[in-house]
Amino acid sequence: MRLVSRSINGTGSRNITYMTIAIDFDGTIVTHEYPAIGQEIPFATETLRMLIADQHRLILWSVREGKLLEDAVNWCRERGVVFYAVNKDYPEEKVEYNNHFSRKIKADLFIDDRNIGGLPDWGQIYQMIKYGKTQRQLIMESLSSRPPMEVLKKKHWWQF
Repeated sequence: MRLVSRSINGTGSRNITYMTIAIDFDGTIVTHEYPAIGQEIPFATETLRMLIADQHRLILWSVREGKLLEDAVNWCRERGVVFYAVNKDYPEEKVEYNNHFSRKIKADLFIDDRNIGGLPDWGQIYQMIKYGKTQRQLIMESLSSRPPMEVLKKKHWWQF
């Protein structure tokens, strides 16, 4: 994570956490229909716009190249998601100017449907990033808001 100190109204400074976040496209932002662009996964672009508004640097991190990559970038841009960089660490990075160039992105966080445990829904992803919650905390919170098990027990037709 990148901690950035910023002065607030001249009254002092506080630490704000800005992250560089690499996001996969197929299966993460849209359903898998490669080489076509699938349907948007619910709340994906809305969450990405919120992360951009929170001043995180988003990098599109995709196996797509050429026209297929351009189509994905344009699809996102049409929905208000403009990435800091695409398949590179920063916008100006070029292979010919960087003798240490690597397709391995240097990010604080990776969002990908191929994670161990799969892809959480985008609402959970936002809570993890914005509030520093773990997936376990989110699961425990959702369990504590459910009715007790005796209320959930199956009722038979003869019970009135």
